[in-house]
Amino acid sequence: MSTRKRYWLMKSEPEEFSIDDLERVGTEPWTGVRNYQARNFMRDGMRVGDEIFFYHSNTDVPGIYGIASVASAAYPDPTQFKKTSKYFDEKATQETPRWFMVDVAYVRTLANPIPLAEIREHAADLGEEFALIRKGARLSVLPVSTAQWKLLLSLEKK
Repeated sequence: MSTRKRYWLMKSEPEEFSIDDLERVGTEPWTGVRNYQARNFMRDGMRVGDEIFFYHSNTDVPGIYGIASVASAAYPDPTQFKKTSKYFDEKATQETPRWFMVDVAYVRTLANPIPLAEIREHAADLGEEFALIRKGARLSVLPVSTAQWKLLLSLEKK
């Protein structure tokens, strides 16, 4: 298994949980992911120390607003077992959990956010495999290549 650092993009609606909220709490469990591919990225791909673009979705100016890091190995999302949770899954059991999550830690807020519109201007350089700008892609957890990470980070105007 590779031990090289990996890069990710994780989406959150800022009214639910923003980069400012992550800064305030320091580390947060990333609960509530209910897409199998996104779950697999967290469960099978993420490693402690991997870096994350913190993306605000469903807002006036969607885009990358900060950087976080993976702070824990994947573990079962406890919200799948709580009947009162909006993320409850009646098919999940303690013995065979269906949903996994990681903890994320605040690294920094970008000096200037990188809006989705600006990201789209670099679609050719980011490549077709960059799921954020691919039509129909709605995943909340996305892999980012090293080259894509460097390109996107270069768009931050300090």
